[in-house]
Amino acid sequence: MQIEAPLTNATAAAPMRAPMTTPSTVSRRRVPTAILVVYALLLALVLGLGSTYRAINGNPPFGSLRLGPWQAWPKLGSPEADPYMRAILAHRSDVPLATGEGLGFVAAQDSEGRPLNSACTYSLGTTAPIARLWTVTLYDGEGRLPATELGRRSFTSAEVLRDSQDRFTMTLSRSLQPGNWLQLPANGPFMISLRLYDPPGAAGANLEESDFPAIQRLGCGS
Repeated sequence: MQIEAPLTNATAAAPMRAPMTTPSTVSRRRVPTAILVVYALLLALVLGLGSTYRAINGNPPFGSLRLGPWQAWPKLGSPEADPYMRAILAHRSDVPLATGEGLGFVAAQDSEGRPLNSACTYSLGTTAPIARLWTVTLYDGEGRLPATELGRRSFTSAEVLRDSQDRFTMTLSRSLQPGNWLQLPANGPFMISLRLYDPPGAAGANLEESDFPAIQRLGCGS
């Protein structure tokens, strides 16, 4: 009797085994160094030009003096003006008051911190810092003298009407108002400039917020 040798499953199981996968090589493309250098230079150029444009079209970023809504740059007209101040002056073609002449303030918001808008009516008063002469002038949002029907854009301390206690009140509005009235631009934001000529003491010294006229919003939409 012949005994057959048992069959093994090794041969049959071989095809059922999961094929061994070899890790594929990931190919990476390297960006040439020259392209990276050009990209970095262009990015720096765009950022530099953008920051410069923003700087010269705004207010000087350093050396400001703020008293309530009023802001000034005492060194703007002095030899100590920084490069930002000089660039802004050159761009605006503006001639600021020299240190010995006086000090100029500007307000773009009311006494409660709200932006000035021509759609609203404001009162300005009732006191101003001591100076030989001071002026109040209106400008539009671009820093230009506005075109108005009245044609008047400023008052001086010598011509403003006062009460018996030497106090004054100006009304800023698009519509006709009694007393000291300055007509606002037809629309949009505006600014108020207060220039002090020959004030006592050094420029900006001994000035307090209470010395300056308050800017009160009376209403909007009229």
